[in-house]
Amino acid sequence: MEATGASVGLLYLLPPGEQVLSLAVVSGVSLGIAAPWARIPLEAPVPVAVAMRRQRFVWLASQEEMARQYPRVGVVLPYDFRLAAAPVVVGGTARGGIVLLWPTEHPPRLTPRERHAVGGSCRRASRVLRQAADNGRPLLPQDEPRLLRSRGPGRPEPERAAAAYEFAERLPVGCCSLNVDGAIVFLNSAAADLVGADAETLLGTRPWESLPWLYDPVFEDRYRSAVISRQPVAFTARRPPDTSLYFRLFPGENGVSVHITPAAAEHAAPSADRHPPKAERPASAAALYHLTHLAAVLSEAVGVADVVELVADQLVPAFGPGALALMTAEEGRLHVAGHRGYPAELMARFDAVPLTSDTLVTNVLSSGVPAFFPNFAELERAHPPAVHQDGMAAWAFLPLHASGRVIGTLVLAYDQPHPFTPPERALLTSLAGLIAQALDRARLYDTQRQLAHSLQTGLLPHRLASVPSLEVAARYLPAGRGMDIGGDFYDLIRSGRSSAAAAIGDVQGHNTTAAALMGQVRTAVHTHATAGVSPGEILARTNRLLIDLDTGLFTSCLYAHLDLPRREVHLATAGHPPPLLRHPDGRTETLELPPGLLLGVEADTDYTTVAFPFEPGSVLALYTDGLVETPGVDIGVSTAALARRLAEAGDQDLEDLATTLTAPTVQHTPPTDDIALLLLRPTAGRLSQEAGPPSS
Repeated sequence: MEATGASVGLLYLLPPGEQVLSLAVVSGVSLGIAAPWARIPLEAPVPVAVAMRRQRFVWLASQEEMARQYPRVGVVLPYDFRLAAAPVVVGGTARGGIVLLWPTEHPPRLTPRERHAVGGSCRRASRVLRQAADNGRPLLPQDEPRLLRSRGPGRPEPERAAAAYEFAERLPVGCCSLNVDGAIVFLNSAAADLVGADAETLLGTRPWESLPWLYDPVFEDRYRSAVISRQPVAFTARRPPDTSLYFRLFPGENGVSVHITPAAAEHAAPSADRHPPKAERPASAAALYHLTHLAAVLSEAVGVADVVELVADQLVPAFGPGALALMTAEEGRLHVAGHRGYPAELMARFDAVPLTSDTLVTNVLSSGVPAFFPNFAELERAHPPAVHQDGMAAWAFLPLHASGRVIGTLVLAYDQPHPFTPPERALLTSLAGLIAQALDRARLYDTQRQLAHSLQTGLLPHRLASVPSLEVAARYLPAGRGMDIGGDFYDLIRSGRSSAAAAIGDVQGHNTTAAALMGQVRTAVHTHATAGVSPGEILARTNRLLIDLDTGLFTSCLYAHLDLPRREVHLATAGHPPPLLRHPDGRTETLELPPGLLLGVEADTDYTTVAFPFEPGSVLALYTDGLVETPGVDIGVSTAALARRLAEAGDQDLEDLATTLTAPTVQHTPPTDDIALLLLRPTAGRLSQEAGPPSS
């Protein structure tokens, strides 16, 4: 930050094996402002996550760019600033990320010196993370981010401090200083007189919380705007009964200086009292932004697990509970869908509790009415059977309403007594409504996706045929997004005492029709495999079947006849990605085959069979395009990269090799298309001679 003049800095860490970034260090803003970004899924459309996924620098020069490229961030931070995000890469893997913000007075581009400084910081952070891991003490994020404050000019000498205080006291205008958390650390007598409160009472408080007439989201939002954008901000407020005051905020590294004067006529507040009395205060700006942020992230949640993780990640830092539990009603029982802050053994006591049991959770679920208890005495008064077993001091029980029914209960627990004001109760109730809708959609998605993939995997072989002197491994990875059914399939058929046939294919489309056709194609190939004809003829026969079925769908397919005694493999393709062959000496090649039309296009189509050596110790890799198709990357480049991984893998066990080849595809984000992989390796066992390969 010092080297680039950045006003705000954040450092994220990604612990090994996890998919959620944790905020480790914050500087330039309060932890409250940073709270919505304390935990970010690696796949989220957020600049730092994108920088880490793609391992590249991200630069956003304006609020307009932010809103266009990252609307979720733009909605929650509608202020002017420039932003850079850069990955911290350790051993080829992004293990952290740095985010820096500048005010818009910074030029719209970073200078080469500033870019070099950011890159140097990332490299130094990488060395620190690597050294810590090598020493057996890996650096991991703590429960709460560390807040770093600027060193500033240092503490003034007593004489200078006294002179500064006397100077401020002599001024006829109000002077006030807020720290980065928004709390008042100094105000002169004129400021206290203007706002009509005792100076000692105001010290240490946030003005929009201690002055009822300033309790309006607009005023807190002005403070947030000044802190984040580092630009002066002004607003007018009316102190009852009829005094209009003009506030000017001047932000700096360690806080905000506030200048308060009586409002001139052009600045005077409207005559109508727009500030409600204390008992009817609206929700704070921070709370409204947290609610907006949660609504945005929940709109992107897919399954129930996503919803639970997002709720836990956002609610705890943003709304202050020490623990939460999300419970859903299923088949007459209450199930713990997820929790944060509670021990697992405590949650196990409440899991699968009958809905007819007399507990606060089930009572709230059945009544549909939220319940708030600022302390245990009030909870016990409302529900005498209650036992204080979670060690918390205040609770909110919120019913989850969706589609006209209550589908569960959200429990928020606080470790200190917590008075729930009417605005906070309304806010938490709205929060529960958002969560319920997301949870209802997620449960439907999970049900449909499970049904779809159960159908698809049911059409795949439960186990592959056992062929003497042939090692086999297979993988099927469903797409990580969407609930449609893919058409990927593979099969291994034993066609003689020491020969076999292998097939892999992909039916066009992602629906039940594609899955049904996939089953028919696999059955047809399996049936023809023992007919003693060449791979090209088998594809031709299957093609005619698809033409007769007239499904309107096309299928790619690769068929291989493995003649193990003669150490040959005979291949034919119908528009399928080319197979890879790793020779015993490690040399790996892409087997280029005469291209054949996709199955189901033209009835009179010929498919050419080509023979290749298939020595013991070789590895033949058959795969579908989901393994090599990456948005924005040429498929030839991706296929070459897969061949390199196969060559560099060495003589691994085939199961380990299958994991090695598929791991880069799913390391950071789930695959966007189904993936099928079939690995075949002949061994040097004794093989009986057969009549020979099918005729080509």
